[in-house]
Amino acid sequence: MQFVAFERAKQGTGASRRLRNSGKTPGIVYGAGEAQLIEIDHNALWHALQKEAFHSSVLDMEVNGQVSKVVLRDVQFHPFKKLVQHVDFQRVERKTKLHMKVPLHFEGVEESPAVKIESCTVTPVLHEVEVICEPAHLPEFITVNLSALTSKSVLGLQAVKLPYGVKAVVRGSNKNPTVVSIKLPEVAPVEGAAPAPAAAPAKKGKK
Repeated sequence: MQFVAFERAKQGTGASRRLRNSGKTPGIVYGAGEAQLIEIDHNALWHALQKEAFHSSVLDMEVNGQVSKVVLRDVQFHPFKKLVQHVDFQRVERKTKLHMKVPLHFEGVEESPAVKIESCTVTPVLHEVEVICEPAHLPEFITVNLSALTSKSVLGLQAVKLPYGVKAVVRGSNKNPTVVSIKLPEVAPVEGAAPAPAAAPAKKGKK
């Protein structure tokens, strides 16, 4: 994806406020050289942020006719208004090692034995995974095929096939976090079935 930004000279709270009032969003680009102050058309940025790929892809940023590779690092939203207050980007070079969160896309669940035959409820537990890779190998998303899932399946992150050159980063003690939850259907009581007999009262012991 490509977007257009413009250099800005002024910084500070007052300058940023005036920029927002004029329909622009202040931002900064850092890494691979000096930090660069930028401004972006707010409406264009707002629409770009609605796209998943804008958050997880290497982007082409055009400033003064020159295009450089960047990734989105941080977005600050207004507490209650539909307003982007500030945005951060990081420059990336060809051999830069990127740490990025990539969304998971699930497919084939409706055709899986777990759903089609066993009527299980399959719920994603992980919606994204942190990865490390070079920019050329960064995927927009990672596909998880669930077509072979059964009620007895145990799907951890280590079982997910990652694209070439991409390695998952797992933090914490659990090195193989669960990807999806599989829940068997609840068995409803049979209508008209006789109730279970009440337990016999305990016999009193002799004094």
